[in-house]
Amino acid sequence: MNTPLLLAWSGGKDSALALQRLLDDPRWRVEGLLTTVTMEYDRISIHGVRRSILQAQAERLRLPLIEARIPPQASNAIYETAFANALDEARARTPGIDTIAFGDLFLADIRAYREQQLARHGWRGHFPLWGEDTTRLARRFIADGHRAILCCVDTQQLDAAFCGREFDAELLVDLPPSCDPCGENGEFHTCVYTSPLWREPLVLARGERVLRDGRFQYVDLLGI
Repeated sequence: MNTPLLLAWSGGKDSALALQRLLDDPRWRVEGLLTTVTMEYDRISIHGVRRSILQAQAERLRLPLIEARIPPQASNAIYETAFANALDEARARTPGIDTIAFGDLFLADIRAYREQQLARHGWRGHFPLWGEDTTRLARRFIADGHRAILCCVDTQQLDAAFCGREFDAELLVDLPPSCDPCGENGEFHTCVYTSPLWREPLVLARGERVLRDGRFQYVDLLGI
C-alpha cells in the first residue's frame, strides 16, 4: 500500500527530478503539487515564472495544483501562514495526508527550517534527492529528456548572461567551478518546458530581461 504525499513544485528541474523519483517509487502516491505564488505579480515566487506556465505544467502532469498565495515582499510570517493554509487545503482534499516532498539537495539549514515548520502543523517532509551528487543529477536530468531554461540568475554568483540559457550539457561545461551544477546555492533557477513526465511539451519564448533588487536577473518566459 502506498502513502499519499504532496510535492512542493517550483516549476524547475529539481522539482521535476523529485517527481520522477517519487513516481518510480511504489511506496508513494503523489496527490498534488503545492507552489508559492506572488499574486500581484501573477508569478511563481522567486523563480518569476508566469502563473499561466505553472498551470500548464500542472495540466500536463495531470496533478491538482494548490497555491500558497503571498503578496510582494512578504514577511516570513506571512509566507508561513500562506503555506500552512495550503497544507490545510491539501488535507481537506485528501484526508489523512501528512507528508510533503521537496527537491532540496544538501542545504541542511533549509531542510531543518522546513521540518520545523511542518512539525508545527502535524506534517513531515520527504527529501527524495537529498545528499545525491549534484553533477550526476544535472546530467541525469538532461539524459532523461527533461528540458529547462534558466529563468533567474543571482548576478552576485553567476554572470547575468547565463539567464535565458538552456540547461544543457554545454551550460554545464560553461558554469564556473564556484557554481553548483544544480544551482543549489541559489546561483540560478530554472523553468521546465519539456519532460518525459508529460506528453506534450510547452513552447516558450524568451521575452523581456529585467534586473531586480540590483542583483537578480530575470527573463520573462512567454507561452506560445
